[in-house]
Amino acid sequence: MQSWISKAVRRCGGFGTGLSAGIATVLAGSGAALAGTGQPSDWQVNLQGAASPVMESIHSFHTFLLFIIVSVVLLVLALLIIVLVKFNEKANPVPSKTTHHTLIEVAWTVIPVLILVAIAIPSFRLLFLELNIPKADMTVKITGHQWYWSYEYPDNGAFTFDSLMLTDEERKPGQPRLLAVDNEVVVPVNKIVRIQVTSADVIHSFAMPSFGVKIDAMPGRLNESWFQATQEGVFYGQCSELCGKDHAFMPIAIRVVSEPAFSAWVEEAKQKFASGDAPRPTFAENDAAAALPTTR
Repeated sequence: MQSWISKAVRRCGGFGTGLSAGIATVLAGSGAALAGTGQPSDWQVNLQGAASPVMESIHSFHTFLLFIIVSVVLLVLALLIIVLVKFNEKANPVPSKTTHHTLIEVAWTVIPVLILVAIAIPSFRLLFLELNIPKADMTVKITGHQWYWSYEYPDNGAFTFDSLMLTDEERKPGQPRLLAVDNEVVVPVNKIVRIQVTSADVIHSFAMPSFGVKIDAMPGRLNESWFQATQEGVFYGQCSELCGKDHAFMPIAIRVVSEPAFSAWVEEAKQKFASGDAPRPTFAENDAAAALPTTR
């Protein structure tokens, strides 16, 4: 990320560009310090910390855009100051009657085009990275319901389980409120996980900020995405589509573990979720589980 910014600064040069790069780096650095990885943090002003190659690329692209935005703002500010100082009535009592300036007209046409091209190239590269699913090590099928998630592991025994948000009484110390669930998704670290997302009722959206994943769960359609978790830990997300009155109470929790720990969990999960026909939660049970105050 920093090397990308440094290259851009060297190519552009100039005091204003250097100043804007410094401001952008300071802002990005302060945001990274305040941003949590895996879940939101207090006073967070930037994206969540990256825990996948896609999210690392999103961070780089975000910083690159911040650099461009700050540069444009400083350039416009400098032009405004020049106009105020040089072309006010006192400094320029006889105004110019020039109506056209070829160089300026070419500049204000070509420069924005070059900026858009500079943005488009890494943007398309990032889109390709997100949408081109590499050869997967495993697959997890995800189904959204009102208002919980179901997960299936077709490559590891084809067991299925539901994941519901924990109430305040069920949460253990250290588990985040409105994010912790009873059954977490478990995946191995540094493995490519393909996710197939659909819905059993209305449109939901599976979003995991630290992995750079956000994909709609639509009834009658199977959407695909992927992630590769680069560090162990528990990562939280939420449904990001307004799917009903309890939309705010269907969180996502993914636990990333070592490969031996994942193999042990799979064997345990096969026994725990062997039947696959456990009664699904009803709307009434969901409503009762989600009837929580929204303030801390």
